Amino acid sequence: MTERVKIIGGGLAGSEAGWQLAQRGVEVAICEMRPVRTTDAHQTDRFAELVCSNSLKSDAHPSASWLLKEELRRLDSLLLKAAATAQVPGGQALTVDRVRFADEVTQAIESHPRITIEREEISEIDPAELTIIATGPLTSERLAESIGRLTGSNRLFFYDSISPIVDGSTVDRSIAFAASRYDKTLEGSGDGTGDYLNCPMNRAEYEHFIAELLAAQAVESHIPNDVPYFEACLPIEEIARRGPDTLRFGPMKPMGLEDPRTGRRPYAVVQLRQENLRADSYNLVGFQNHLRFGEQKRILRLIPGLEQAEFLRYGQIHRNTYINAPALLSPTLQLRSHPNIFFAGQISGVEGYVESIATGLAAGLFMEAHRRGEALRPLPRETALGSLCHYISHADPKRYQPANIAFDLFPLPDPNPRDRKERQTTICRIALEKLDEYAAAYV
Repeated sequence: MTERVKIIGGGLAGSEAGWQLAQRGVEVAICEMRPVRTTDAHQTDRFAELVCSNSLKSDAHPSASWLLKEELRRLDSLLLKAAATAQVPGGQALTVDRVRFADEVTQAIESHPRITIEREEISEIDPAELTIIATGPLTSERLAESIGRLTGSNRLFFYDSISPIVDGSTVDRSIAFAASRYDKTLEGSGDGTGDYLNCPMNRAEYEHFIAELLAAQAVESHIPNDVPYFEACLPIEEIARRGPDTLRFGPMKPMGLEDPRTGRRPYAVVQLRQENLRADSYNLVGFQNHLRFGEQKRILRLIPGLEQAEFLRYGQIHRNTYINAPALLSPTLQLRSHPNIFFAGQISGVEGYVESIATGLAAGLFMEAHRRGEALRPLPRETALGSLCHYISHADPKRYQPANIAFDLFPLPDPNPRDRKERQTTICRIALEKLDEYAAAYV
């Protein structure tokens, strides 16, 4: 069968799906509307542009995030290879230079002989075409309406957030100190590489910061007030409204850090994570917000070490669109009512960079089998990929919320160790064994 596959969206999921198909001899058309039509969050027309954090989360064993990455590596993920090439220091996290990361992916996509790039906005879906919809959280209005007509379901929205980025040369290094929590490096060697800059606060500074934050002017939203925030990506002002110490036990927690000026743990800490290989810009970790830009500059400069900071990007809130996947999709990410159509990435209801890459890879594998007329075989439930696809297709459709990969999505191992770390290690071992068996038989 020579019919080409259309992929709508050139983000993380779409790029990975297209690459996987093309590597298997399939002709692919990746339809990306940028730069013909831009979004509120993207700044370039590059493939796989990271618009929020530059962290792909923990790469420490045994974590669910590490396991998902390891499964993708074993399945020859293009984007995990790009992340390894673009990696910058990030403690135990896999953190990348976002510009180099996007460049690596874009070069691979543009140079592949079986991939055609079509720069246009797709507004209608033909159920007869082999299609992977991977348009992500910023799906255009016209395409979202078409998806709504196709699925017969209403669109769902929630707020998603972007953290500010500061010019590294404007951070006061006499106050901000380099350290990783508990002195951990990516490999857990304890060498104290100082992968983060840490801005310490005493109690008075913290309480003043909270007071100003709560009094600050927010940007007027064009999204209905009854749309919920995603709990894992709350704006800092929303966290602060839940109590005076919530930030201090959240993104501003001081645990595992010691201020070299005092020799003691600070009352609160703002962590800055390196954005690129030149180390000339830093992301304020967990500091996504919905404040006016002028207010952001004023309030963020209350943070010790950032009094003279210049911001390269301010925090923002943008719309996120996703389908009610449990009511619509099979465990192979296939639309039950229209089997030629697959969904991948955040529009399917996963949250996170690696989760989007993972569903893109899975959708590519499933589409290739569907294109050949083969019976689709879900990924093993014991794997991270399989557990993620199972959640998408089996969660309660009345209470469906986007999900990151987590061990609570997995079935319990048998036997089930009582010790938490031993249990997680067992889950990881079983998952990789099952993945290798699946790959040997079907990939």
